Amino acid sequence: MKSEHIYEAGLGKNQANYTSLSPLTFIERAASVYPDYTSVVHGELRFTWAETYARCRRLASALSKRGIGKNDTVSAMLPNIPAMYEAHFGVGMAGAVLNALNYRLDADAIAFMLDHGESKAIITDREFSAIIKAALAKSGRKIIVIDVDDPMYAGGELIGETDYESFLLEGDPDFDWNMPEDEWDAIALCYTSGTTGDPKGVVTHHRGAYLNAVSNLMVWNTTAHPVYLWTLPMFHCNGWCFPWGIAAVAGTNVCLRAVRADAIFPLIKKEKVDHLCGAPIVLNLLANAPGELKEGIDRQVKVMTAASAPPPAVLQAMEEMNFPVTHVYGLTEIYGPAVVCDWRKEWNDLPIEEQAEIKARQGVRYPLQEAVMVADPETLEPVARDGETIGEIFHRGNIVMKGYLKNPAATERAFNGGWFHSGDLAVWHEDGYVEIKDRSKDIIISGGENISSIEIENVLYRHPAVLEAAVVARPDEKWGEAPCAFVTLKDGETLTEAAVIDFCRDNMASFKAPRTVVFGPLPKTSTGKIQKFILRAKARDAGN
Repeated sequence: MKSEHIYEAGLGKNQANYTSLSPLTFIERAASVYPDYTSVVHGELRFTWAETYARCRRLASALSKRGIGKNDTVSAMLPNIPAMYEAHFGVGMAGAVLNALNYRLDADAIAFMLDHGESKAIITDREFSAIIKAALAKSGRKIIVIDVDDPMYAGGELIGETDYESFLLEGDPDFDWNMPEDEWDAIALCYTSGTTGDPKGVVTHHRGAYLNAVSNLMVWNTTAHPVYLWTLPMFHCNGWCFPWGIAAVAGTNVCLRAVRADAIFPLIKKEKVDHLCGAPIVLNLLANAPGELKEGIDRQVKVMTAASAPPPAVLQAMEEMNFPVTHVYGLTEIYGPAVVCDWRKEWNDLPIEEQAEIKARQGVRYPLQEAVMVADPETLEPVARDGETIGEIFHRGNIVMKGYLKNPAATERAFNGGWFHSGDLAVWHEDGYVEIKDRSKDIIISGGENISSIEIENVLYRHPAVLEAAVVARPDEKWGEAPCAFVTLKDGETLTEAAVIDFCRDNMASFKAPRTVVFGPLPKTSTGKIQKFILRAKARDAGN
């Protein structure tokens, strides 16, 4: 009989030396170490960490009493209010899986998600009562409906069998919640946009949520007790795991129902906000806000942004406001951001315009992600690190989803070759920093040449009259495809199509310049992402 190795004999896992990783532990520590520190602010409503922890335990207890437990789905149709924050802990404490819904979707999409995720309960704000009523009617599922009657919203109606505060009173503030049996247990279900068919349900686990929450804090150099303003929707990749992360550092969550400059700047001043997240469209909103709103901010406000690369002109404007930007990149399938443009001190000596160009890169893997590479999408051979050769971005590590719910074929495709296929096209620089050039479907192939829509957009954003810009492919009889630019101008500004095209030709290779320019507002998702699938349809109808 083979004897055990000296480093194995009697040295196994036990309760004393091993615990599954879960971000749910963060709130227990915050409440025990800093019970009287402010946890959540919502208008005049304020909670301490001891109070928020008790409310989360009440929620878990009340759900358990209704028969909701391990691997049951609990949906939430909520803005960034205390109930949404509490759901990120209370649902998991009951052993259930949180399904945070995008409140900009229509009733058909919501009904699909409730059915597909087999939701057993939904916590919904009265602002969304009409769409939830319609979705429930389409769904036909018997679901426990819990209304949130937020004092900061006067419209809508109450449609549930109970309201949230009454529901909490059904629960025990000392509920003895349990850690997940396995850190691989599901913690959340988030749906992708579904612009090319039914949305896919991304299933994430406790281990990944824990590690991504900590990675976020590391790459942002976040110290204890930040004051974090919720400009990022918590439904979006579970707020990039920041609901859990802010608890880890016992920070203060400042709630925000709607992203408006006239709401954001007063809260920054009143609550002494020093951290916020958002898509580039949020940065654009802040940078172009009226000067009087910005007056009186006497502290640095750290900003984290993701989605498409922020235009260098916007990044430069934020730096000049003393709102330094950390640029991250990710997808729902990797818990939100898992790549960061890690800043090097030698870059501080560069002109601010050059700093902004570098900061527009997506960067390198998060500290707790194992690997990111740019490679040929077919062979998975890494591309040359020359800043020119385009490949697909691939991810590997603990900060990658479990897979797609009830969709083994899509899961298998996503993980083919032992890497997660992002669908994002990028170049790899010599220093290992990744720079996205486009989604695979957004590259414009004109006369056999690959044209990056992002490159054109960055040039357009440099024009002083341009507020927003997006570029997509338009069918072209001669070239196959040609760039079509959609442009929103700043208030009071005027531009002609010819002037826009000439500006692009003066600032980039002329063959890359758009051949068509359409002026007007850009369609966006609730997280501020420009909906290019809508623009592609419009581009097909645009004149030559």
